[in-house]
Amino acid sequence: MAEATTPAAERGSGRKAMGEITSRRVLAIALPIVLSNATIPLLGMVDTGVVGQLGRAEPIGAVAIGAVILTSLYWVFSFLRMGTSGLVAQAHGAGDARASGAHLLRALAIAGVAGVVLIALQGPLVGIAFRLSPASAEVEALARDYLSIRIWGAPATIAMYALTGWLIAVERTRSILAVQMLINLVNIGLDLWFVMGLGWGVPGVAWATLAAEWSGAMLALWLARAAIREGIGAGGLWARAHVMRLLRVNSDIMVRSVLLQASFTSFMFLGAGQGDVPLAANQVLLQFLGIIAYALDGLAFAAESLVGQAVGARRPDLVRRASIVASAWACGAAVVMAVLFAVAGGALIDVLTTAPEVREVARRYLPWLVLMPVVGVASWMLDGIFIGATLTREMRNAMLPAVAIFGVAALTLPPLWGNHGLWVALGLLNIARAVMLGRQYHRAEAAAA
Repeated sequence: MAEATTPAAERGSGRKAMGEITSRRVLAIALPIVLSNATIPLLGMVDTGVVGQLGRAEPIGAVAIGAVILTSLYWVFSFLRMGTSGLVAQAHGAGDARASGAHLLRALAIAGVAGVVLIALQGPLVGIAFRLSPASAEVEALARDYLSIRIWGAPATIAMYALTGWLIAVERTRSILAVQMLINLVNIGLDLWFVMGLGWGVPGVAWATLAAEWSGAMLALWLARAAIREGIGAGGLWARAHVMRLLRVNSDIMVRSVLLQASFTSFMFLGAGQGDVPLAANQVLLQFLGIIAYALDGLAFAAESLVGQAVGARRPDLVRRASIVASAWACGAAVVMAVLFAVAGGALIDVLTTAPEVREVARRYLPWLVLMPVVGVASWMLDGIFIGATLTREMRNAMLPAVAIFGVAALTLPPLWGNHGLWVALGLLNIARAVMLGRQYHRAEAAAA
């Protein structure tokens, strides 16, 4: 049984009027995402700053290592954000509210099961994490206390991937900013109260973050309440065809994301082989690369939403229009960021480190960072386009040769060119991704035919 049917007029034409795609519409989706992304580092800064007032190194280390462990565990499920965005955008573009809600419900079900599994397996998972990254007895004990509290936020945190994907797909990105602001306010307020006021120490930081995570998830669920009601009323919610499509889309994205993350991790590990100072310089420059990613993410998410809706509305012309408008703004943003880092990169490096040798070496490799937004913008935008069209198998397949090219370059160029060789390899990764996906762009338009 189908989840829902589109109106008769729409079924007859095979098309849905989804509105004009303009720069204003693209920016209305993108800018709240950029602002929301800009607030994300605030959580870690506040946690570190508050626990730092305790005057000892061990609590800071415990919060840091505990947060890294949880972030790594949760990241495995980040595919839910992208998979949900593409599927929901297509249903939204087709005017099928029940299918849109059903896609969200399935993703939330996966999030709930995943969260419960992480809670149940917290003992062995934390044990493995500390064997891989050993710490002093005191830091480990404090970190275990921290993790034993925060792990109860797993269902909420993983559910936020699905809810964020849904909000992007239906162009409600201002709601994402509102949710992120609530999370920040709750976390900051309770951090100060629990740690500074009540003297709870590291457990206080954990309780504050847990409350913030659940507050954000509850608000997002409330914002999605109409879609959830529609999904509950959909027929065939757990029909094999729908479930298999969900699993296929998400498994392809997970493989692609693991390969991409492995490449960045390899970049850092291989950088360590160049010496402590180049490693530190790379770490400083990668912070700026994170800023580039946060900025371009907003425009890539706009492409996801609008391309997905165009596919659902069976409008190849609007797939092309969405791709062009969003990509044009992304290219402009990339050039602006390149100029910014070329002009102010040295000063920004000095803000992040006071070590003279690290400053000097980071400046030596700064030109590579200046190139990165220009070199990488096509791969970021094509990711968004392909996610919207749910061409996830193509994304996975394109990543395989790109990673192979990166691997060969990362192993052969550093012996010849040192740390410059690593940056060349990273640039080649983005170029290869763009070429592999660009050759298949026609499939995105064909998906809407």
